[in-house]
Amino acid sequence: MKRITLALAAACTLFLQSGLHSQRFDQLDQAPVDIAYLRADNGSAPVVKVVYGRPSREHGEVFGDLVPYGEIWSTGANEATEVTFYRDMLFGEKRVKAGRYVMHSIPGEKEWTIILNSNTDTWGAFFYDPGKDVARIKVPAKKGRPVDVFSIAFAQSIKDSYMVLAWDRTRVSIPLAESSDLLAAKF
Repeated sequence: MKRITLALAAACTLFLQSGLHSQRFDQLDQAPVDIAYLRADNGSAPVVKVVYGRPSREHGEVFGDLVPYGEIWSTGANEATEVTFYRDMLFGEKRVKAGRYVMHSIPGEKEWTIILNSNTDTWGAFFYDPGKDVARIKVPAKKGRPVDVFSIAFAQSIKDSYMVLAWDRTRVSIPLAESSDLLAAKF
């Protein structure tokens, strides 16, 4: 009986040491995925959802160095940043139908081009196809407090909503509105 117990203990030890019992976690992603929501009211269903990779700044300047000016960028890390509009929206001044898109950008020192594209489920900007652009807008780039990890959040006031991109000292605010809000305001 002792021999059987010792043999089982040895087998269990070998099994546990072999790593067959679980997944290895020694190569975790350095740019984890995050999700940001825009809601019309606290606790209500989302109006916009953004899923994006969060790269970190390790040293040096991010924009103009790590992310070159004037070149297409996936607006995050790894998979292209995904934006879902649950309602028809104004993205800047461009009308965009409810749906799922990827968001790319072309950073500049003073101004960025922000692009919504229908070629979803792509890795980075490697498969960017300008023929599938749904909207292209230009927004000013501003300076702010340093942020070491790329972040997307929503800022709201009584009349306006913005998707804010922040990394290093750069801030970009993308105006958003529900299409029905603009139509109501014009009449």
